[in-house]
Amino acid sequence: MNLESLKQPVYNIIADYNKSVEDRLTAVCEFLKSSVDYYNWVGFYFRNGDKEELKLSSFAGEPTDHTIIPFGKGICGQVAVSNKNFVVPDVKAQDNYIACSINVKSEIVVPLFLKGENIGQIDIDSHAVDPFSEEDERFLEFVNEKVAEIL
Repeated sequence: MNLESLKQPVYNIIADYNKSVEDRLTAVCEFLKSSVDYYNWVGFYFRNGDKEELKLSSFAGEPTDHTIIPFGKGICGQVAVSNKNFVVPDVKAQDNYIACSINVKSEIVVPLFLKGENIGQIDIDSHAVDPFSEEDERFLEFVNEKVAEIL
């Protein structure tokens, strides 16, 4: 999969100012899920006001019970604290993992920064073991940079 070829369509979705920010975020999630065969769940979590927790925003995939995630809990909560990308090749090997589905085998979470502050993240679950590469990380950093421009 050449993720580079997905940059322009993502940019086009983000640049559609006729739609609300929420609708554009949902469209990005749906586009990524349908375009990358190993992206089985795609969602954005954002800091929930002044609370030390993340709140699920837009997503594409199976509904999840994990709409609020405390900082430090699970992969998403750890990224909220570390401010660093977190790639989990095999979720079974992680002690601090929140299972969203029995089908999830791996996960990648990339923080989203606005004016240097970590305000959220993009979270992707896969039903495959170890599908994520450095190319995924760079691509998702690009996605988050574009998303930050409309927040």
